Amino acid sequence: MNRIFSGVQPTGNLHLGNYLGAIRNWVTLQEDFECIFCIVDLHAITLPQNPEELHAHTREVTAAYIAAGIDPEKCIIFNQSTVPEHSELAWMLACITPLGWLNRMTQFKEKAGKHRENAGLGLYAYPVLMAADILLYRATHVPVGDDQKQHLELSRDIAGAFNRQYGIDYFPLPEPQILGAATRVMSLRDGASKMSKSDGSDYSRLNLTDDDDAIALKIRKARTDADPLPGTSAGLEGRDEAANLVGIYAALSETSVEEVCRQFAGKMFSQFKNELSDLAVERMGPIARKIRELTAETGHVDGILRNGAERAGVIAKRHLGEIRDIVGLLRT
Repeated sequence: MNRIFSGVQPTGNLHLGNYLGAIRNWVTLQEDFECIFCIVDLHAITLPQNPEELHAHTREVTAAYIAAGIDPEKCIIFNQSTVPEHSELAWMLACITPLGWLNRMTQFKEKAGKHRENAGLGLYAYPVLMAADILLYRATHVPVGDDQKQHLELSRDIAGAFNRQYGIDYFPLPEPQILGAATRVMSLRDGASKMSKSDGSDYSRLNLTDDDDAIALKIRKARTDADPLPGTSAGLEGRDEAANLVGIYAALSETSVEEVCRQFAGKMFSQFKNELSDLAVERMGPIARKIRELTAETGHVDGILRNGAERAGVIAKRHLGEIRDIVGLLRT
């Protein structure tokens, strides 16, 4: 069976974009793939984190996976730092990754900003650790959003470089999977910007932990325009906020943007927002309640993470032993 690897950073405020663009799709993948879903806490610390919040967010992401429908019996769910082989392989891969490849990574430039000289090495080498995460399990497929496609391409390049250097086809070249509608859910306050957990305004996103009242309020306050909904998707061109809300409705109702436009053609957004609120509460409310229930039972969540780390560790240790032999590192 083909193997999936993917992960989410435990940096708080998981939102509708994370759910529609990634987690919801993972639920269907678990039926056809061997799935490994990670909480990538080592990636999180490439930027400063509050230790207590990092603990809480790691449990919250785990709870979100389960609340959304990922089965910890079918899938491996664990936090990255509990399997040390990730870090060891990252070092080996760093030794064969040209600086020129890393210099092309646009996400480092965005996150480091104008003070690039003060950025940590971990932020710069982030894509190598991501490659190690994937290649350690010899994953064949990786579900990615648009913002991670460049990093996955680098992972494929690194896998190819390793295979060529040691004359062995050890690592498969992982294939990207970009699934489902609304892989780019935009901010509720600015339809030109991606919905983000780092946005300063909580009204810009629908958090997976929001209760029903918060969901309804945020949709009611979401920015739109004064024109009615068009009868076709072509009428949404140049109307970023309108297109975003229609896209969210289509994704939550598992239908097309074209069908939503036909359904609501000529209606004003005040009416459409009421319909969208009801739908979002119906779809997201049960997930939020399950997350709150699970995060209140930290022992249960921690047990799932421990079990997942044990299962991931069996694969990681076996593969890293083989990699060490290929590289020539002596095992006594």
